[in-house]
Amino acid sequence: MPKILIIDDEKAIRNTLREILEYESYEVDEASNGAEGLEKLANDDYEAVLCDVKMPKMDGIEVLTKAKEIDDDIPFIMISGNGTIETAVEATKKGAYDFISKPPDLNRMLLTIRNAIDKKSLTIETKVLRRKVTKTREIIGDSPAIQNIMNTIDKVAPTDARVLITGENGTGKELVARWVHEKSNRAKNALVEVNCAAIPTELIESELFGHEKGAFTSAIKQRIGKFEQANGGTLFLDEVGDMSLAAQAKVLRALQENKITRVGGDKDIDVNVRVIAATNKDLMREIEKGNFRMDLYHRFSVILIHVPSLNERKDDVPLLAEKFIKEICEDNGIPKRSFLPQALDELKKLNFSGNIRELHNIVERLVILGQARITIEDVQKYASPVSVHEEEKSIYERFSTLQDFKEYVERIFIEEKLRKNGWNVAKTALEVDIQRSHLYNKIEKYNLKRGGEVSEI
Repeated sequence: MPKILIIDDEKAIRNTLREILEYESYEVDEASNGAEGLEKLANDDYEAVLCDVKMPKMDGIEVLTKAKEIDDDIPFIMISGNGTIETAVEATKKGAYDFISKPPDLNRMLLTIRNAIDKKSLTIETKVLRRKVTKTREIIGDSPAIQNIMNTIDKVAPTDARVLITGENGTGKELVARWVHEKSNRAKNALVEVNCAAIPTELIESELFGHEKGAFTSAIKQRIGKFEQANGGTLFLDEVGDMSLAAQAKVLRALQENKITRVGGDKDIDVNVRVIAATNKDLMREIEKGNFRMDLYHRFSVILIHVPSLNERKDDVPLLAEKFIKEICEDNGIPKRSFLPQALDELKKLNFSGNIRELHNIVERLVILGQARITIEDVQKYASPVSVHEEEKSIYERFSTLQDFKEYVERIFIEEKLRKNGWNVAKTALEVDIQRSHLYNKIEKYNLKRGGEVSEI
């Protein structure tokens, strides 16, 4: 049942509107002044608002302006007994859906409310679909480090300079790469991504440069590599620190000469590609170990952008949390949830070893398990994946069978090893001493994922 908020200082008007709307099967809430209305908007979810223009202390235009800061999607229908064209124009400029004079025409008012609710639903659906289609989301943060990153992107993007992005897993390196591409002159062409850590060493060259038919046993047809796919656009090499030395040599040649050769081929192919690389490793240390080429490092690092961990910018946690809670509720059709100020302060105290992805998971958990207004107690109780009630139990009491317990431990062990190795399956399989195919089966069995698609900074 759609819920409507009426903000009007005249009780008789509120009662009349309530009777009409409840007869039309709407749920109705009231506020006798602007301050009360704003408080209700912050704490509850409404499909539309009917707001009087002339009210003491805070008029309807001021309420509208402040309400849009709370929820920009909520449709405001302004009502006034002495409305003028100037007032109507001002209200529309401030974001009002419509302006109705008192006494309102009943049919017009009901039609306006229905249309406003439909528009809100379409707006939210469009936002959800857009988020699913594109991975280029807004960079969130007021910290000096984030502001510096955004300024650097603005300066670097219009050029063809190569960019090396460093930072821990989950900090949003991919999002930085996407914005460099989106603001570049190549934005109309493709951004092609390659996760170097997820591709077996023996296949990385074929993935990057393609191969000719018959180049090796399973090469039953010609394959176009990522460099060719990104021709005219941008190639994003993620986790470049995990690339084999043999592949590094070929990438170096491609960067030097703007030419590639497919595996099994002898023909040079010209490519016009801007390369953006990212890594969670200290490449200088990898160079010292002999795992990474110094000359390739200098080719990549024309511009260096370091993305700080979330623990290094705790003041951005409330902004991110507010953004995530709004998106999660919209994506899942959940009534609006919000944080009490103390809950946001409690979130800032947490240690985010998983950075942005971990914060997103925590917020999603709080939306599902917490109250409509998330409290400090909710954060303390649900910030960890294992609830307080589970922690109070002995680990042996949580499982009824030996097999359940073994699978629980195995899942934690494999996930931790994968995380430690940057989700390099080949390296992890070697370390835990099982065949790579068996490890892939375990990953599928336990539905292990690298951390989802979240990359808001």
